[in-house]
Amino acid sequence: MVEATVEVKNRLGLHLRAASTLAETVSKFSAAVTIVHGKDQINARSVTGLIMLGAAKGKKLKIRAEGPDARAAVAAVRALFDNCFGEE
Repeated sequence: MVEATVEVKNRLGLHLRAASTLAETVSKFSAAVTIVHGKDQINARSVTGLIMLGAAKGKKLKIRAEGPDARAAVAAVRALFDNCFGEE
């Protein structure tokens, strides 16, 4: 299992477009990717689940991935958060 912590940096937080981009990115990997926010653990392929996290700007989220390409999946997700999902 590979884990990393990211911070939501984009102004609108993890809204529909950002959640869709995240789910689309994760779907390219065979690893099971989970986003953890407090007690909530969401499958990163679920756009609805990601939106339901209510992750606003400044929130810290944990990424967990398990599978053969887990490192690459976590790196791709980190890049999305680091680049504000291409929004800013």
